[in-house]
Order: sequence, then C-alpha cells, then structure tokens
Amino acid sequence: MESDRKILKTEKATFGGGCFWGVEVALRNVNGVIDTTVGYMGGHVPDPTYQDVCSGSTGHAEVVQLVYDPAQVSFDQLLQAFWRAHDPTQLNRQGPDVGSQYRSVVFFHSDEQRVIAETTKENWQQSPEFSSREIVTKISPADVFYPAEEYHQQYLIKRGMASCRV
Repeated sequence: MESDRKILKTEKATFGGGCFWGVEVALRNVNGVIDTTVGYMGGHVPDPTYQDVCSGSTGHAEVVQLVYDPAQVSFDQLLQAFWRAHDPTQLNRQGPDVGSQYRSVVFFHSDEQRVIAETTKENWQQSPEFSSREIVTKISPADVFYPAEEYHQQYLIKRGMASCRV
C-alpha cells in the first residue's frame, strides 16, 4: 500500500547579525521556517562556550541556523528578513553589543545561496536606505556549527519578549 505522506525537503540557512536572540526571533516568525537554533560559527576553536565566544578570542560569530521549507519560503525571502532584522552597516557590532562575535555575516551552504546572498547585498547597497552607508556584511562559506547552550535557545520567547531590538 502506497503512502500518501509527502516527504518534506528542507534546507539550512545561517545568519549572524549581532546578538543571536534578536535575529533568531525575527527569522523564527517567517512563514516556512521550521526550526531555529542559535549558536556559533566561523571561528577556530572547537566546541566554544558562550563565555569563550564573548571573549572575542575564538573568531566565532553569534548566529542563528534555520531549517526551512523551500517550497514555502525562498532563501531570498529569508535574506530580506535578515537585512531588516539588523543594521548591516555596523562593523563588528549591533547597537551596544561590540566585538567580532556580533558581526554581520551570511554563511552560505551552497553556491546558489552564495550567489543569492551576493545579489541581495548588492541590491540593498544600491537602495536609498543604504546608498550612503556601506553594507559590511560578510558572505562566507558555512563551516562547523556549534549550538549555543540550552538557556540561549528561544531565549526571548522563554521570557515572553517579542524582541530585543536596540
């Protein structure tokens, strides 16, 4: 007997835009995002802790990794939400949070994601909102993702907060 169950094809996307709590909640609310996990990527120390990353010595960025359904939301649509969730013109900071761990970065998981990220960055750079300020967001290949400690997962939701926008 053949099953009527449809196999869900998912993809990953990884973004850093300052403190991972705010970026996580902004992207979690995009229709088609199935799951979010905050963590660390882009550094040179294996299994970093939050304290390690906050020291600025590991090279990691605070990121949110998404699992999404590309039949419901495109990578381009996720990028649009990412650009709106933070200020991509601030180098190694977002508001009061300062350090390379708060850098703006898109970690791509495929060449297609790289091309889309570069194109949307260029389009946003030419928009009236950013034409006079340089977008400093890095576009880098994804590497090892280290999930943050459990108390960081869905941090704002657990505390009944809608955002931590500065």
